Amino acid sequence: MRSANSIPFLQNKIQGIGSALFYNMSGGVLKFPTTIVSILKVDELANIWFFTNRPEQQLQEFDREFPADMQFYRKGKGYYLQITGKAYIINDPEELNGLIGLSDEVKAKAFKEMVLVKVKIGSAKYYNYKPRFIYKHNFLGLLTRFYTWLFKEPTSHEPAIYRPLPRLSY
Repeated sequence: MRSANSIPFLQNKIQGIGSALFYNMSGGVLKFPTTIVSILKVDELANIWFFTNRPEQQLQEFDREFPADMQFYRKGKGYYLQITGKAYIINDPEELNGLIGLSDEVKAKAFKEMVLVKVKIGSAKYYNYKPRFIYKHNFLGLLTRFYTWLFKEPTSHEPAIYRPLPRLSY
């Protein structure tokens, strides 16, 4: 488990993928559906910010905070992330205005059609993988595949687990 400087590492990896599957893990009657989200930013306090579609029900009917999972994967990247944490529905205009880099039209659209969600990272599992078949299609490639099939032991891919410790502000 790594925690000392994991926030910059996670920021880099999450921004590198850019989108994720968002799962609401609460046991409530009303909950957000599983959806694909695009990440706005990952801050220094280990919060992931994104918009999701506004549900048809009134927003006040939903839990303000709930457990959530996120899975980050993009083909060809060579890694993927599984993040668990606590999600918070942000309905405060002041907090939305505090997000730097959003245009006024995006902010206006956010309160009509979308909901701002912040996920506080509790733990992140980082999986590094390599493509399965990187062999050449010649005689040497055939021998390499045969040797690997015959003698190489299977390897298990254990994730690197990160539990970010946010910096204390003064």
